[in-house]
Amino acid sequence: MVTASLAPGVKRREVWSWALYDFANSGYTTVVITAVFSAYFVSEVAGKAPWATFAWTAALSLSYAIIMFTGPLLGAYADSRGAKRRLLLATTIGCVVFTAALALVGPGDLALAVALIVLSNFFFGSGENLIAAFLPELAHEDALGKVSGWGWALGYVGGLVSLGASLAYVTHAQARGVPARDFVPVTMLITAGIFALASLPTFLFLRERARPSSRSGNTAGAWARLKDTLAHARRYKDLERFLICVVFYQAGIQAVVALAAIYAEQAMGFTTRETISLILVVNVTAAIGAWAFGQFQDRLGHVRTIQLTLIGWILVVVLAWAAEGKTLFWITANLVGVCLGSSQSAGRAMVGYLSPPERTGEFFGLWGLAVKLSSIVGPITYGLVSWISGGDHRLAILITGVYFVIGLALVATLDVQRGRRAALAAAQLA
Repeated sequence: MVTASLAPGVKRREVWSWALYDFANSGYTTVVITAVFSAYFVSEVAGKAPWATFAWTAALSLSYAIIMFTGPLLGAYADSRGAKRRLLLATTIGCVVFTAALALVGPGDLALAVALIVLSNFFFGSGENLIAAFLPELAHEDALGKVSGWGWALGYVGGLVSLGASLAYVTHAQARGVPARDFVPVTMLITAGIFALASLPTFLFLRERARPSSRSGNTAGAWARLKDTLAHARRYKDLERFLICVVFYQAGIQAVVALAAIYAEQAMGFTTRETISLILVVNVTAAIGAWAFGQFQDRLGHVRTIQLTLIGWILVVVLAWAAEGKTLFWITANLVGVCLGSSQSAGRAMVGYLSPPERTGEFFGLWGLAVKLSSIVGPITYGLVSWISGGDHRLAILITGVYFVIGLALVATLDVQRGRRAALAAAQLA
């Protein structure tokens, strides 16, 4: 069954080594962005100042703005030089190094924390675009959703491993009376170490199939290639429309990912240990959601799959806003897991399906641009609302839920088969 889902010439070992990168890098988003460092930043680094949540979202937004500018360029350069694998190695090293450096951040070290978050998240986001660009080379076109689901599911297992190791250390440290300013830095070293070790198989077994093109392989050539894509965007009308849709619904998702721990602690009164335990369970349900939806996404249809997940997200926002006790919030958080895994996997597969085969790095760079724009819009919306409202996190989550409603309306306008025909026609003209 696995072999039938792969493109000709692709070995099972290779596709699993590709999926293992999702395992490796998920610890960064789970521990640093979602569960541990975000709450530490607000409570310890910024001292629970009224602007603390906004400062956190602003730091993330700056890194995403940089990725928006460089992502399509890196993708075009990778395609023209056949350099996805080399660039992926460079971004991995960068993320690991700067994640480890977060261990140096203590209470009051606001400038250092912001600088390291911007740098580590920039390298993470750039690598996320590059690893996704391998998907159309590895999967059969009728199994993009399934193979993407394998990666996302394994990614959430990786998040579980990093977060579980961090929880074990936090539990041990708290039992000894160690404060957060001393145990949080160690979790950054744990996360960086797991990322480095788990990514090794990717660089040992994943092949670079793209060959340098006859076009110029320098920066100017990459810009020319990107400008050509933007100038001919009308050929890919449905991909363009989907990327606009991504900006909206991912804005809601990115707000949830970046602010989950802050919401849990500030609005629901969770402790650090309770927050980590909650997100551990969410990673389990996210892995199940990514795998389960990946199994039938290609048969159900990319659009219907995304529509189902967006309806789920709207329900999540309403329940989180209404939750007064921890029990309902736990139920809501597990629904977040199912929706998170399925929507992320489905979106990546959709981009792969609608992209011209010879320009996957470039078009996944555009996908990254859309996701990073949403990563600015969603968290900043949440941060501004919480700041202006005097810390009303419930109002903030309710307002960011509007982005899911807009995304649901936009995805209904897509004609996926028309978009696929346009991508294949472009490949024949290349």
